Amino acid sequence: MEFEGVVTETLPNATFRVKLPNGMIIIAHISGKMRMNYIKIVPGDKVLLDVSVYDPTKGRITRRL
Repeated sequence: MEFEGVVTETLPNATFRVKLPNGMIIIAHISGKMRMNYIKIVPGDKVLLDVSVYDPTKGRITRRL
């Protein structure tokens, strides 16, 4: 499932806390392509993320908007 959210906090190991428009907080890490291309993400950035169907509290950041 794809959602848009805002990065609220940076955590260790390229992991971020992302807040969705509905108020849910998700722990998300950077996708491999973003890591390879050295795309930096800072708190306040709007991002597009894929949320796991099996655990809706975890996801992967696929794009910075």
